[in-house]
Amino acid sequence: MTSSGGPRQIPVVVLAGFLGSGKTTLLNHLLHRSGGSRIGAIVNDFGAVEIDAMAVAGALGDSTVSLGNGCLCCAVDVGELDLYLDRLARPAAGIDVIVIEASGLAEPQELVRMVLASELPGIVYGGLVEVVDAAEFDDTRAKHPEIDRHLALADLVVVNKLDRVPDAGRVTALVSSLVDGAAVVTASYGRVDPEFLFDCRPRTERVGQLTFDDLHDHGAHDHAGHLHASYDSVSFTSPTALDPRRLMAFLDGRPEGLYRIKGYVDFGAHDPRNRYAVHAVGRFLRFYPEPWGAGDDRLTQLVLIGSGIDGPALHKELEACVSGDPGAADERGMWGVLRYVPGSEEEPRETE
Repeated sequence: MTSSGGPRQIPVVVLAGFLGSGKTTLLNHLLHRSGGSRIGAIVNDFGAVEIDAMAVAGALGDSTVSLGNGCLCCAVDVGELDLYLDRLARPAAGIDVIVIEASGLAEPQELVRMVLASELPGIVYGGLVEVVDAAEFDDTRAKHPEIDRHLALADLVVVNKLDRVPDAGRVTALVSSLVDGAAVVTASYGRVDPEFLFDCRPRTERVGQLTFDDLHDHGAHDHAGHLHASYDSVSFTSPTALDPRRLMAFLDGRPEGLYRIKGYVDFGAHDPRNRYAVHAVGRFLRFYPEPWGAGDDRLTQLVLIGSGIDGPALHKELEACVSGDPGAADERGMWGVLRYVPGSEEEPRETE
């Protein structure tokens, strides 16, 4: 939108939600159904291997800024964020809307504060979208009561993964009771009308329970109180293929605190044509085969996120999954993996 005599203004939408809620799935859906609107994205992965940015970059190309190994709300200041926003907002890029996809452990209030504090004349705050995993909502809320506060700040709430819950009405009603006048829409696989996101302007002069003056308060804030303060990430990369039986033994016995696993696995001779995207939230696990590209580096790249996890021990267990003979394979080696591959019908992925 352009105001008379003023610079063209680009709305910046903050896309937040707990680990595995489906933010990247939703963003990818929007990218492919934007109706001609050009979207720029700042993608913030919690781990050092930027899995979510890799998933989005194919659709956006040079319209993506990738920030890994930490939460944006603590990793950069307003001035640094302005540098990234300015890069996407330059006229030559032709961007109509910028989406900041927060890590699953980010503090939405701080991200909103940073956008509102931007000194770029062409940037305007476009609202906070919170994505909720309907299947995990009760457990997530029990472990992290601050989720209620996040929902109260939102301008739009997407209750995602309704296909995985038997009581969708109850979950949706509960979420609706926790918002402060925000629109609540339901979805499976992040399929929402792009107009919901592009039109989720902040309600009057408030963002949830915070006034704009509250959000512009640049006083010190306690990072120790953020969700990510109690979570750790483990990043694992291997140029040697993994043994599918060993990896499945690791996944079947993963510890309770290990909440989120995402990335790509190379099984070498067991399937030389495909890499396998892996997605785990809680006890939910899926693999999705994807053809290798001609110039792709054949690597396994994984990020594990959890609370109270032993990072070095997990890394050692993953190292033990590396194949002793990546050139050898047997017909039954992939059976354990294939149990978690959706059927022959094309099924969309749920990612963070």
